[in-house]
Amino acid sequence: MLRPTNSKTWRPDWVALRRLLLQPRVADAALESALDAARARQPLPVIWLLGKAQSGKTSIIRALTGSPNAVIGNGFRACTRTARGYDFPADTPVVRFLDTRGLGETAYDPREDIDYCESQAHLILGVMKATDLDQAEVFRVLQAVRRRHPRWPVVIAQTGLHEAYPPGAGHCLPYPFDRQPWPPAVPRDLTRALHAQRAGLGTLTGDSAAHWVPIDLTLPEDGLEPADYGLAALWAAIGEVSALGLQALLGGDAEVRDTFARTAHPHIVGYALAAAGVGALPAVDLVMVPAVQAKLLHSLAAIYGQRWSGQDLSEFLGLLGLGIGTGYLARLAGRGLIKWVPVLGQTLGVLWGATASGATTYALGKAACYYFGTRRLGERIDSATLRRTYAQALAAGAQLLAGEQAAGTGGRN
Repeated sequence: MLRPTNSKTWRPDWVALRRLLLQPRVADAALESALDAARARQPLPVIWLLGKAQSGKTSIIRALTGSPNAVIGNGFRACTRTARGYDFPADTPVVRFLDTRGLGETAYDPREDIDYCESQAHLILGVMKATDLDQAEVFRVLQAVRRRHPRWPVVIAQTGLHEAYPPGAGHCLPYPFDRQPWPPAVPRDLTRALHAQRAGLGTLTGDSAAHWVPIDLTLPEDGLEPADYGLAALWAAIGEVSALGLQALLGGDAEVRDTFARTAHPHIVGYALAAAGVGALPAVDLVMVPAVQAKLLHSLAAIYGQRWSGQDLSEFLGLLGLGIGTGYLARLAGRGLIKWVPVLGQTLGVLWGATASGATTYALGKAACYYFGTRRLGERIDSATLRRTYAQALAAGAQLLAGEQAAGTGGRN
């Protein structure tokens, strides 16, 4: 794959690089085995959605992930008899949501679900419909869990605010619930309901208070603007109580603007983390990382509704240019070279493999988004912009991976 021109420089074999990214010679079973091993080294951050049926848990998952597929029976899998998990994105997940379905229902014993979720979760996200004041079972579980895990962060979303609005009223703008006292414009019935729920929980056992966030996530046809009312406050609360970096993983910020880019972002992050995990495996074949990247490029082409053939890949690589191709292949080879360093070789090789594999995957994904997005609009693809996108994303990918390594999954206590 790499051909030395002298002792200090390398030039890429473009035919080999094209083949690696278009038709990687890795059996699906071998790749899945490597991905499974990589995931085992870095478990997913897990958000436990704790609330009654019809409280708005699925709407929250949709809003946080930007995915319309978070519906019952589509993406959820059984964890216990009544608890479900939802991994997102499905192919290379970056986060897992747990949902306990039966809270508050007759003849439901939550102990099995609670035991399972306690063994998995890093953050509890309580969900309560604002007009439903019967939350005794949810409160009981929250208090019990916090007695056992006093340092666990708890965010409570109070949902369905519009059900307490006067007829014909809309949302109170700007969003008023991130400051005290709330302005008189907040409907009195809603104010009473929100305060009654908070009083019902009382003082939460543990090291910190619960973070309460009123939100109203609706559909565009409901006619309430904005449809994601309070979502920014929910993101802020999650970021304040946890070091999981969920917003960076899922792309729920202003940097990821259009629908296609928002949809693509968590896939890129997922594949970058997968490539980093595969690159860190002690005896992985170097072709495994390009195989992960090849799956990402195919996935992105599908998201943007674009063809992806050998001709398209050749154009993409040609626009990226020789310098980026050389750097890519040098990083790919770097681990194999570093492992021969005495004593520290294996440790350095693993670190190099993880960082280089993940960062280049992230950069390829972001560059491909520009390529596919520009082509979808029928506009000219500017090679300088493509190369700049790759270079900026390479640095951003390395920073994202460093943050993930620092945060780890150390939220459980």
